[in-house]
Order: sequence, then structure tokens, then C-alpha cells
Amino acid sequence: MTRWVRKLLLLAGRGRFRSELGEEMAFHRAQAERDLVACGMSPLAARYAAMRQLGNATRLREQSEEVVGFRVETVWQDMRYAVRQLRKNPGFGLTAVLILALGMSVSVAIFGFVDAALIQPLPYAQPNRLLSVDESTSRIEQSNFSRTDYEDWKRMNTTLRSLELYTGNGYLLRWGSTIVPVPGARVSDGFFRTLGVKPILGRDFLPGEDKPGGAKIVMLPYGTWVSRFGGRRDVVGQTVTLSGDAYTIVGVLPREFAFAPMAIAQLYVPLLDKNDCEQRRGCHNLDGVGRLRDGVTVEAARAEMQRIAAQLEAQYPDSNKGQNAYVVPLSEIIIGQVRPILLTLQAAALLLLLIACVNVASLLLVRSESRRREVAVRGALGATKMRMVRQFVTEGLLLAAAGCAAGLQCAGWLMKLIIKLSPKQMVDNVPFLSNVGLNGHTALFAGAVALGGAVLLAATPALRLAGQNMHAALAEGGRGAVGRFWQRLGMNLVVAELTVAVVLLAGAGLLGKSLYRLLHVEMGFEPSHLATVQVMAPDSTYTKPEQKVALFREIERRLLALPGVQSVGITSDLPVQCNCDTDWIRIVGKPFQGEHNEVNERDVSANYLRTLQARLIRGRTITEADDATKPQVVVINQALAKKYFPGEDPIGKKIGNGKLDPKSIREIVGVVADVREGGLDQDLWPAEYESIYYGPGNFPAVAMRTTQDAKTVLPVMVSTLHAIDPNLGVYGDVTMNDQIQSSQAALLHSFAMWLVVGFAVMALVLGVVGLYGVVAYSVSQRTREIGVRMALGAQRGTVYAMVMRQAGWLTTMGIVAGLACSVGASLAMKKLLFGVEAWDVPTLAGVALVLGGASLMASFLPARRAASVNPMEALRAE
Repeated sequence: MTRWVRKLLLLAGRGRFRSELGEEMAFHRAQAERDLVACGMSPLAARYAAMRQLGNATRLREQSEEVVGFRVETVWQDMRYAVRQLRKNPGFGLTAVLILALGMSVSVAIFGFVDAALIQPLPYAQPNRLLSVDESTSRIEQSNFSRTDYEDWKRMNTTLRSLELYTGNGYLLRWGSTIVPVPGARVSDGFFRTLGVKPILGRDFLPGEDKPGGAKIVMLPYGTWVSRFGGRRDVVGQTVTLSGDAYTIVGVLPREFAFAPMAIAQLYVPLLDKNDCEQRRGCHNLDGVGRLRDGVTVEAARAEMQRIAAQLEAQYPDSNKGQNAYVVPLSEIIIGQVRPILLTLQAAALLLLLIACVNVASLLLVRSESRRREVAVRGALGATKMRMVRQFVTEGLLLAAAGCAAGLQCAGWLMKLIIKLSPKQMVDNVPFLSNVGLNGHTALFAGAVALGGAVLLAATPALRLAGQNMHAALAEGGRGAVGRFWQRLGMNLVVAELTVAVVLLAGAGLLGKSLYRLLHVEMGFEPSHLATVQVMAPDSTYTKPEQKVALFREIERRLLALPGVQSVGITSDLPVQCNCDTDWIRIVGKPFQGEHNEVNERDVSANYLRTLQARLIRGRTITEADDATKPQVVVINQALAKKYFPGEDPIGKKIGNGKLDPKSIREIVGVVADVREGGLDQDLWPAEYESIYYGPGNFPAVAMRTTQDAKTVLPVMVSTLHAIDPNLGVYGDVTMNDQIQSSQAALLHSFAMWLVVGFAVMALVLGVVGLYGVVAYSVSQRTREIGVRMALGAQRGTVYAMVMRQAGWLTTMGIVAGLACSVGASLAMKKLLFGVEAWDVPTLAGVALVLGGASLMASFLPARRAASVNPMEALRAE
């Protein structure tokens, strides 16, 4: 109803204005007639002279209406006319909208991830006041706390309101008759209060409940509460058994709570008793999170922690020499690794959007050229350039609006698709993915992108129209102008498209080569036909070392009896995990200044290195006889031998801890080739391999080499372990090849690579299609010229060469500019490259060949059409 009232008021106001305008114009015309009659002209001559003096009455009326402001009606006229034009040429309209929707959907979808990770605040109270607090060494920028150091840091600092600890741990959860291994976390009592997280059921840990000897209590994340306890509200106060001990459930955490460093934790318990490591100041296994006091900066807190570390180094030189502080905002720890990937993907998406907009702008330019005569005729009939510019601007805005609407719809779908296609291991470690979606931030970004696209689409034909000569357009009838126009601007747009396509293709090629190098990096062992599984032995059953040794030997015996099994080994840590679980060594008989000679420490069974097929360089490996009743021996890798025994034979040399305690002295009996213990993209570290029979732990990993496909034996492997002891926790059953391909480094590189490859393929298609359109349109406009050439004796090969030369020149300019830009872009994403330089010549050459070949194929069809022109028909058509 309101709309019709508005229309009636508008029409009434318009009618009144026209009536008054008519009276005003009649008054001026009558006044002019009287003045002319007074000068001696006849009444009839004076009337015509007055009309000529005042000009076209209809045009004056339209101009007056525009000045006064009756633009709503003309806007609707422009909209209706634009819709009619698009309906008249639906192919053009659908193509333009689809290209815009493609570019916008990709850029908005990737921005959704950037927003969730880098822009939206962490889901904690005042997240900008939270810090990640750890120690640091010259070798490891961020290393763990020792529990004793943490107690001193907490007591001595004045810049933090609170400083809390967390560390991962595994448990055997018994609920009813079910026993399952679950990952958990041990935290200090104020951990959740520091984060500003309150339970939705029950209570938080109370002050002092993390001290040794405290009550055994547990808090459940929301997901664990729902999946394992059915979301029962009476679960608080219930008792569950964790690794043989009874724990009371005191609280349930909110659904939105996520802590990325402990993303896989399915329960939280207080720190409580100190394990063997936590009783020594030199053993590091904990991480810290702190909250700044009001008015204190991160830099001030870091400086104070470094002073405290220096004091502890002076006080405890044996254990703390070289120990410093690592203090950064918590957000750096949570999203630091994904930031370069997301920024690279966002840049790639924006480049694809740029190509899409340029493509549509090119289409609009071609279309505006085909309407030159229409514009010239309208101008001759009195339409001003501004009036026609408004018409073209309206058409551009209409296309941008339609493309934006379609792009937003596709962006929401694309976000869900990317999350669905993302590897589960990566999703579990990136909790912010739950925040990805269309929201206020993505809407603002989409609006900004749509506005930029609308300005480009509106300005392109408008600027072209502003420089058009109406009389020349009428005289030419559109003939010949297109060729000159495309030489000035249209071809430049195609060069820009091809340049961006080269940048994306080069990025995809470099990332692909990086992933290949990453997955084919030297491992030092043979990963094929290798099945692995993690085992958790309950503390209540296996309390004595001899019980654990008996269990390990029974595991090896039972698994070795399976069909097709060649060898079985047990270790404390499987390869390609991390440079962690380290040991500080000192070499007997060599100068020592208290330095920390840090090496990877692995406890292994007698057949473990043989199961890996690690190469023995000299000496021997661990044997069954190397147990607690014999002097300790150790096998080292080449990296350790080269670093600490350069130019000498290490066999027979002895190493120990920093104080050379007699119990720590071990004789080197063998050297093996370097096995990659750390991640795929990490350096090879010195490593030592000791007998697991000296001091076995409760969390061994089992590796089994088989002649069969490793995947097929995993179920039998798991069932055999359960048959040995139903109370064993068995988890992480995976082949070594799958473990390598699903490692964090491989997942991050492959995720980035496949997305950029997708963008690059779309950019290549759009760029080549744009080139095809330019060449094909140019050929269609030069039909008469080609007909004349052929009538005068030009051969088909000459026509082919003429058309292909034009396409080749455009392609060459795009490739040269693109290669120059791609080197700069590759330097910007250098953190994502592994084993590849930003100016990798084979990759850049391959990109040039791919784009050049695709461009030649796209240009061949127009060239063939040109060479097939019948001269007589071409001349007759003109």
C-alpha cells in the first residue's frame, strides 16, 4: 500500500511540476514574442523566432526534470532497459554473472577461513591479554617447561596475573564394561580460569587441587560428554576409571570451548603427582599459558621472563645453562602455522577474482563496441553523454549485483565443501573451523568486493563512451573501430588476465613440487609394508619393569607368528613424529662447559631398527641381551657421530648425562644411517637408540613389517594385541605410508597446493577463454579485410600466420609479465616452499609451456575460421 501511495505522490508532484514548467516556458516565449514585435517583426515571424530562440521544448523539459531531481523514474527506466538488453542477449548475461559468481564465491569463501582464524578473537575472555609462555634454547625456539622451573617462574614474576600449565597424556577410560584409550590433558588448577572459561555443568578445578596427593577429579569437554556419556546431566559426581584409578567427574565444559594445542584432549585432569620427568629440573615436558596484568605489555612480560630465566641459569648452571624465555601472544601458537597458508590462499583467490572482473569488463567493452551505432544515434537525437553513461553504469551495477548474489550463495556452499574435503587430522587440530561461515565480517568483505567489481564494470564502458566521437561513430558505422580499440585497451586486459594466470600457475607448480619433495624426502628407512600401532599398558597391571618387558616380548612373539610377518619392533616413538623426547648428553673424556648437547632419545627393542630397515653403518644394533642386568649400551645415528665425533670412530666411546652419573654412562656399540625422527620439513637431529629393556614405559609403539599390504593386516594386528590382554589400550593403527602422508607438514602443504591448483586451473581457463574471445571477435570484425587479402592472392598460411601472430604477441607479453610477477609472489610465500626456490627454472618453464600451448590451441580455431573465409562472400556481405 505504501509503495502505491509513494507512486501516486510522485506522479502528482511530477504533474504539478510539469504544469508549472509549461506555464513558465509559455511566459518566456510570449515575452520574447512581444519584444520581437516591438522591434518591428510580424507576429507570425516573431512567434517562430521566439521558438527558435528558446530551443527544443521537449528537451528543455527533460533537462529541467533532471535538474530538479526526478531521477527515480529514469533509474527505473534504465533498470528496465538494462533487463531488456540482458534478456535480448541471455548468453552474454549468464556468462558475465557466472564468471563474477565464480570469482566472488572463491574469494569470499577463503576470506571466511581468514576471518575465523586471523580476524575473529579467540573464544576466551579478553583473548588479547593471553600469552603462551615457554622456555627456549639455542636449538629449539619454543621448548617445554620443566615443572620446577615453572614453579619458580610463577613465584617470581610480577607481570602476569596468572601462569598455568598444560600437557598431553593418554588414559584408559573404563565406563561400565567398556575400556577405550583416550587422549587427555593434565592442567594446573587455574588453567580454565586463566582462559576465562566456565563449565556449563558442575564446577571448575579449585585452587590447590593440582598439588601432589590431591583428589583425582576430571572435567569433560562438551564433545566427550555427549559422545561417551550421552549428554546426561547427572554425570557430575559420577566416577570413571582412568588407567586403573577412580576419578570423579566435577564439571562439563561449554560446547564452544576449544584449545588448539590440546585439540584432541577428551578429558582434563589436574597435574597432581610429579612423574619421573617432573621431579628433575632438567626434564622438560610442560607448556604454559598466562594472562597479563592490566596495563602490562607483552614486551614487558617477555623482558621479565628473560630476566627470571637468566637468574635461574646463574643459580642452576647444570640444568639451566642456555635456557631462555619464549613469550608470545597465545594467538601466535594457535594460528601461527596456518597464517601463511591462509594469506597465500586469500591472495590467490583475489587474483582469481581480478581475472573474473577483467573478463567481464572485456565482455562489456566488446558489447559496448557493438552498440556504437546505437549510442551515436541516441546522441544525435538529443541524449547527452551523461544520460547514456548512466545507462551503461546501470547495466554494470545490475550484473555486479546478480554476480554478488550468486557468489554469496556459492560461497556458503563452498565453505562447507572445503571443510568436508579437509583431512580429519587437520580439522581436529584447527578448532576455529567451527566458526567458518557467512557472518558480518564476510558480508562486509563481500560488499567491498561487490562494490569494487561494480565500479570496474560500470567505469569500463562509461570511460569508453566518454571518449567516443558521435559523428565519427555514425560515419564509420562501427567498421574498423574495433581493431583500433582493442589495440589500445582490450588486448591489454587480456595480457593482464594471462599475467595473473601465470602467477597462479607458477604458485601451484611450486607448491606441487614442494609437496613432492616433502613426501619424497630421505627417510632413512623403508616405509612401505610397515604397519604401526600405539599401545597403552594400564599402570595398575604393569607396575614393574620386568612385567612390561615380558609384555613387550610377548607382543613381538605373537605378532611375529602371524602369516606374512617378517619382523616386529617396539619403540618409545615412531619415526616422522617430532624432534622431541630429547636427552642432554656429555661425552666422556671430552671438554665440557655445561652446554646442552641435545639429541633425540629413542628406546627400542632388539628388532626395531631391522624392522624399519635402517642401514647399519658400523658396529651392531640393540640385542635381546641388552637388558637391565648388563652394562648399558647405545646406538647412535650418523648426525650424532658427525657432530660430536668428527673424524674419529665413535664405537667404544662413552656418553652420559651432564654430571656423568655412573648410572647414565652408556657405551656406543653401533652407528646407523639417519632415520627421520622429526617432521618431514624439520632438520635431521642427532639421535641415540637405547634398549627398551632398561626402563620400559607404558606407552610403546609397535612396528610390524609384512609381505602383504600393510592396510590388510592392521585389523589382525589389533585383534592379536587385544587377545594378549583385553585391558590393553590399542589405538593409532595406521600404515607408515599413511602416517607420513597424514603428517601435519604434508597435510598443510597438500591442502594449500590443491586449493591453489584449483584457482590456477580456473584462472587458466578464464585467461584462455578471454584470449579466444578477443582473437575471435577481432577476426569477425576483420572479415572484409581478410577477404580483400585473399582476393588479392594471400594464401591461407599467411592468414593463419597473421591471426596466430596477434595471439602469440599477447601470450608472450602475458607470460613475460607473469613470470616476473610470479617470482615476487613466490618469494612472499617462501615459508610454504620446501626444497624449491622461488625462481625454480623448470617449474617456470613448464608454466610458460602450458599457458603458451593452451593459448595457441585457443587461437587456432579463430585462425582456422579466418583462413576459411570465402573472398566473394566476405566482399558481398560488406
